Amino acid sequence: MLVAVAFVMSVTIASAAPIVIKFSHVVAENTPKGQMANKFKQLVDERLSDKVQVEVFPNSQLFGDNKVLEAMILGDVQMAAPSLSKFKKYTKSLQIFDLPFLFKDMAAVEKFQQSPVGQKLLVATQKKGLIGLGYLHNGFKQLSANDVLRVPADAKGKKFRIQSSDVLAAQFEALGAMPLKKPFSEVFTLLQTKAIDGQENSWSNIYSKKFYEVQPHITESNHGVIDYFVITSTEFWMGLPDDIRVEVKKALDEAIVFGNKIAADKAISDRQKIIDSKRCTITKLTDAERQQWVDAMKPVWKQFEKEIGKEYLEAAVSSN
Repeated sequence: MLVAVAFVMSVTIASAAPIVIKFSHVVAENTPKGQMANKFKQLVDERLSDKVQVEVFPNSQLFGDNKVLEAMILGDVQMAAPSLSKFKKYTKSLQIFDLPFLFKDMAAVEKFQQSPVGQKLLVATQKKGLIGLGYLHNGFKQLSANDVLRVPADAKGKKFRIQSSDVLAAQFEALGAMPLKKPFSEVFTLLQTKAIDGQENSWSNIYSKKFYEVQPHITESNHGVIDYFVITSTEFWMGLPDDIRVEVKKALDEAIVFGNKIAADKAISDRQKIIDSKRCTITKLTDAERQQWVDAMKPVWKQFEKEIGKEYLEAAVSSN
C-alpha cells in the first residue's frame, strides 16, 4: 500500500500543471522593458521549465498600465512593470520619481533605489495587495513638440500628454501649459492628428514608438526620469512555494540587470538614430536656459513634499 500511495503521489506531482506567470506590459519588445521581460522568460524557461511558465504580453495586448494593477489583484495577470507614475492610488510615496530635476543622472537614480530608503519603497504598496520586486530603468525624459521649446515660456498654452500623475500635471501647470492624462497607446495618434502639441518621454520610447516622425522638435531637457516598478500581487508571490519563489526572484533580478544595461545603451543609440533620421531637430539647452526650466518647475517639490515624505526627498537629493 505504501508503495502504491508513493507511486500515485509521484504521478500527481509529475503531472501537475506548471505555475503560469502572465507578464503584461505596454511597450514594444525592442525597448528595455520588452527585452527585460523576454530575458526573464528565457531564464525561467531554462531553469524552471517543468514548474513555471512565463507568458509575455507586450504592447498593451492584455492590459494598459491604468488597468493592469487592478487585474493583478484579481489574479488575471501575475506580473507587470508599470511606470512609477502609476501608483498614487496605492501609495503616494512613489510620486517622488515624478519630481522634475530631482536626479542629476542615472547613477543617482540607481543609488537612491538601492539605498535602504529606496528599498523600503518596494513594499510601500503591500497593504494594497501589491509588492514591488525591483526597479527597471528606461532613461531620462525629453520634451517633444510641434514648436521649438528653448525656455519655459515656449511651453505656455500648449497641450502636453502626461501619464496619470498629479505631480506631472503640476509640473506642466507650473509652465503655464495644459497637461492631458492619456494612455501611452494613444500618444502617437494624438501627436499625428495634432490633438496635442507635445509630450515627454525617454529616447527609447520616442524612437520605438516613432514619436519623432510626427514631432518636428525635441528639447534635450533630461528633466525627469522614466523608470518602472516590477510588481506582482502579494497573494500570488507569497503563495509560491519557497524554493520556486527564490529561483523566480533570482531570474528576475538577472533580467533587470540585463534590462538596465540595455536602457543605458539605448539612451545613447536611439538618440543617435533619431538624429540620423533627419525627421526632427534636437535642441540642446545652454546652462542658463536649463536653469530657467529648473527654476520654473522646482516649486513642485515643495507642493508634494508632505504627500511623498520628507525622508524620501532628502534621501533622493543626497543621492546626487
